[in-house]
Amino acid sequence: MQSTIATTKKKERSINDAFASHFAKSMFLTVVGLFILTFIGTRMFTHVDLNLYGYMVGTIVFIGGFFYRFIAWGERPPTKIFIKKGLKLLFRKSTPKTAVNHLAIYDFIRNRGIYRWIQHILIGWGCVLACLVTFPLVFSWMYFTMEDNGYYTIVLFGMNVMHVKAEGIIAWLSYNALNIAAIMVTAGVVMALNRRLKNMQARAEQKFMYDFLPLYLLLFISITGLLLTFQNIVLHGWMQPQMSLIHQFSVIVTLIYLPFGKLAHIPFRPVSVFARNYREHYGEQQMKECKVCGDHFVSVEQSSDVIQVLGANEIDFNMQDGFNLAELCLPCRRKYRISRFSGFATHQVKVKEANQNAKG
Repeated sequence: MQSTIATTKKKERSINDAFASHFAKSMFLTVVGLFILTFIGTRMFTHVDLNLYGYMVGTIVFIGGFFYRFIAWGERPPTKIFIKKGLKLLFRKSTPKTAVNHLAIYDFIRNRGIYRWIQHILIGWGCVLACLVTFPLVFSWMYFTMEDNGYYTIVLFGMNVMHVKAEGIIAWLSYNALNIAAIMVTAGVVMALNRRLKNMQARAEQKFMYDFLPLYLLLFISITGLLLTFQNIVLHGWMQPQMSLIHQFSVIVTLIYLPFGKLAHIPFRPVSVFARNYREHYGEQQMKECKVCGDHFVSVEQSSDVIQVLGANEIDFNMQDGFNLAELCLPCRRKYRISRFSGFATHQVKVKEANQNAKG
């Protein structure tokens, strides 16, 4: 009698098995990476500024909140699709131009008005400049040493990068980089508050906790930061330790709040390049015709992905007329939904909506 031995393949092990979730893995690897970079930047922890310890804790909490929010968002079926396909299209020829338009000059906002564009430029680049200065200092990736000959040495990741004259233009810009950023953010926030308080449509749509609170936090950080410089230069350090604590507390609170409020779109913004590449690439291949009016409104790929995602969520929009609701352009979709309630075939009316091509 021949005996048979059932063999089972052992499950392949990966790094994911060591963690409870994607969030835990991302957070652990990030903290380890920050530890290694800080170890290198501080020359084996021989140069650590304990005055910045609070900022470091706030930054790590911010990173944890950001990963939690991003992973929860990225696990959604629609997000998975365009991130996965967007990564494959990252090296398109148009990617640099798209990145500049979306992340540098905010060209998509300029279409809504010059005022709003300037406002976003000031706030956006003011925050970016502040982060580029603050985070390397917080984790001691960059710091300055003063020599007896009147020159500063800029140290980056433990290496002496540049010697600059203490009274030169480079040193002045280094001293005042955060002040410049604070002035930019203050001007941008004031413009935003002015628009939100005077524009009746904006006032009707705004909520204090979601729309106004982030602006007040940015304004408070900027003003307290500028006051530190004012106290140091004009008041010769009077009440500077107290103001330093107030400023540090405001920064920490904002960092903790940032991933869970309206300001979360700032670190999420780079993903918009994936979405733009996705729409452009598949739009160049083949466009989808609306089943009612025949207009091209999205790519065939995007239409198929929408139907696939709806099916994965057990949402059925297959109509009795023989098409899926996602196969209609937006104006015809609105009309068709109205027809389902009214009994009048409004989706067959050829007249388009007046605002279907509205910008903004």
